[in-house]
Amino acid sequence: MPRPPFACDVHTHTLFSRHAYSTIGECVAAAREASLELIGSTDHYSCMISPTLHVRDYQHFINFAMWPRFWDGVQVMRGVEADIVDLGGHLFGWDMVLQEGITGRAFHHELTLKEYVWRDLDYVIASIHDQTFAEGATIGQTTDMYVGALDDPKVLILGHTGRAGVRFDVDTVLLAAKKRGKLIEINEHSFAPHYGEHTQRACRHIAERCAELGVMISTGTDAHIACDVGRFDHTAAMLREIHFPPELVATRDAKTFLDTLDNALGT
Repeated sequence: MPRPPFACDVHTHTLFSRHAYSTIGECVAAAREASLELIGSTDHYSCMISPTLHVRDYQHFINFAMWPRFWDGVQVMRGVEADIVDLGGHLFGWDMVLQEGITGRAFHHELTLKEYVWRDLDYVIASIHDQTFAEGATIGQTTDMYVGALDDPKVLILGHTGRAGVRFDVDTVLLAAKKRGKLIEINEHSFAPHYGEHTQRACRHIAERCAELGVMISTGTDAHIACDVGRFDHTAAMLREIHFPPELVATRDAKTFLDTLDNALGT
């Protein structure tokens, strides 16, 4: 198989996301087959997982230490795709106070679901999947929302902003990401035909402004099945068309991505 245009796929999903269809092992095998150096597993961290909002529903993330860092020659990163839930830029679980852990043992001090689940994460992708909270909001409010999400110390990437269905001041958000050393995602799945030309134009505009403003991007397939891991046909074609500077692609190789992660989050 020919080498992919990017050596990292940092936005993928496993069976845990419920509407995805592959195990982490199958995704790693697909990454190896695609000649990737690094894969980031970023299952949904949101109400899409469970309506009960109980800590046991999220223990998939709490047990990440079981995953090898290198698996069949592929570096495996531990992340989540977390929903932005309000105009303050807060992420899912920030206000859900836990009384006990997954065994039922009571905590000695107050802990939120977000704090408990995120302890061992390498990075977070902050995305919008339900934009109803932003209905009627001003451009200033939605722009501040994205900047607020970028201020979270675990957030490295703003996910698929071109298809979130929320208008915002693109340049302000991109420059905020640049100032913090964080990344704007160019999401392969956003080019799927059912999202329409409007979404594709929005994604292209964001990529063009990233190039012009010198903002680093990440590439992710948003694969919900293993056979899509490492397949960046539309993203690669679009970036070639606009002559996107390769040095601004944080996922061009594992070292660049890990250096970006370390500089942005201090890991």
